[in-house]
Amino acid sequence: MSKVKENDTVKVHYTGKLTNGQVFDSSLEREPLEVALGQGQLIPGFEKGLIDMAVNEKKTITIDKEEAYGEVNEQLFQKISKSQLPDDLKPEVGMGLVGANAEGQQQQFRVAKVEENDIILDANHPLAGQDLVFDLEVVAIL
Repeated sequence: MSKVKENDTVKVHYTGKLTNGQVFDSSLEREPLEVALGQGQLIPGFEKGLIDMAVNEKKTITIDKEEAYGEVNEQLFQKISKSQLPDDLKPEVGMGLVGANAEGQQQQFRVAKVEENDIILDANHPLAGQDLVFDLEVVAIL
């Protein structure tokens, strides 16, 4: 029976959870994820967890934050004046915003704090600083 190895293309069903059991993503209600390993498309711990799995095999893995989205980077927080926001926008903690840099590239932010005249934006991945748990099932090795 063949097993997943580096650089294989696989189809996998997964459910991603925080260590408290809260589900943040799952493929169970849609098509399985099809991905070519070794291309940097997955967080390192997810990819490593698939290696040596057989088709129809299921397992649960825990991924340390270093093998997921890393530590929270304090340098990715920035303060901006509320006056830079559209007049009809009322910022709330947790709200997602999109901004553009000088080159016009879009970047996603999350509102981390709302102050009287300013807001603190967080450009870290929402799962940064978190250990993650994934239930995996290899559906196919292509």
